[in-house]
Amino acid sequence: MTTQAVPAGNAASDPATAAARATAAILSDTLHGRERGVVVDSPPGAGKSTLVVRAALELAEAGRPLMIVAQTNAQVDDLVLRLAEKSPQLPVGRLHSSDADPYDKALDDLPNVRKSAKAADLAGLAVVVSTAAKWAHVKVDEPWRHAIVDEAYQMRSDSLLAVAGLFERALFVGDPGQLDPFAIVGSEQWAGLSYDPSASAVSTLLAHNPGLPQHRLPVSWRLPASAAPLVSDAFYPYTPFRSGTAHDDRRLTFAVPSDGSGPDRVIDEAAGSGWGLLELPARHTPRTDPEAVGAVAAVVGRLLDRGGAAVSERSSDPVPLTADRIAVGTAHRDQAAAVRAALAGLGVADVTVDTANRLQGREFDVTVVLHPLSGRPDATAFHLETGRLCVLASRHRHACIVVCRAGVSELLDDYPSTEPVQLGTVVKFPDGWEAMMSTWDHWSGHRVPWRP
Repeated sequence: MTTQAVPAGNAASDPATAAARATAAILSDTLHGRERGVVVDSPPGAGKSTLVVRAALELAEAGRPLMIVAQTNAQVDDLVLRLAEKSPQLPVGRLHSSDADPYDKALDDLPNVRKSAKAADLAGLAVVVSTAAKWAHVKVDEPWRHAIVDEAYQMRSDSLLAVAGLFERALFVGDPGQLDPFAIVGSEQWAGLSYDPSASAVSTLLAHNPGLPQHRLPVSWRLPASAAPLVSDAFYPYTPFRSGTAHDDRRLTFAVPSDGSGPDRVIDEAAGSGWGLLELPARHTPRTDPEAVGAVAAVVGRLLDRGGAAVSERSSDPVPLTADRIAVGTAHRDQAAAVRAALAGLGVADVTVDTANRLQGREFDVTVVLHPLSGRPDATAFHLETGRLCVLASRHRHACIVVCRAGVSELLDDYPSTEPVQLGTVVKFPDGWEAMMSTWDHWSGHRVPWRP
């Protein structure tokens, strides 16, 4: 394995230089290397989409038509919009399904983008973009010379097998710390086998091709200096990264002073330190714990009522903290629905409220997280999944506020990690139990007790 990116802890180079060196090495292997694949690991907010767009443009400019494989229609549309923004004259194809509303209508305003449900209609274009599911039904006489697979760690290996015959060489870009690929059936019968269809595309690719060049992006441009060390240590212990900004580069202020309540005090704690833990009394509760849901809604309401403003490297002038720059993350859909209802009761609209699965890849100024273990009587494998907590803890640019009932440390002590050992499987690091404990220990230093 070769890792050519600059280590995150190398103080000899600034973040921009480290990121530029990593990107240059990746592009060199992609355009000039001889291997059939190049793998890029990226931490949250490191610029995966920016890298994909840049690599696509450089391949197109070099006269090498390529296909891009993404995992969802939203990701496909976003990449097409980014490509059109960077190169308005580049002929881009958007291969879509035959559904009634198959793509973002914003693409209709782009004269360089051709849209079709048939791959033959897009033949000869410099770049063609579609989902893995759509590409799996495409047949070609001659394969593309190049492909880029975006969010490759969220692609199952059976999906990669279905499209592998369409291209000769590929750049695989993804975040190894995010949620594993989703499967609707049990996969235990394939555990440990080299052809496990539920394994990620990257893990299967590397198992069969261990000599492929591997790179990593060493800088997160999303996570602030207050968050990057914790997220890096807890979720990326063997591929550390750092923030692209310093502690003084970002500030979150409020025009209305605190009223002394729990929500206001945890908001001030998070504004000053980047993290806040609003802790409710220990209690076993239903999954849609009304008190915890109400606390989440109260925090969001006060974030808006107090007239927040954010200063960052993007703008030296304060930018209002509006509802569309706030997100609430939960583990379950019914929890998200309960929070939406509570916010509606407060007259709050336009705040994104969703599960970790659907927040993956998105970015906000402030996030409010309902902790996966809040009020639970046990710690299941679902709630200890590393990727879920990593997504919830890594969506913010300024601050993250965690709402949870007390007792998480005791719950983790009662439910040590006891995942069955399966021969032939690669041990996944970090362990979910350990990541849950290390983040809880850190957040406990920013604890504010709940007082209704």
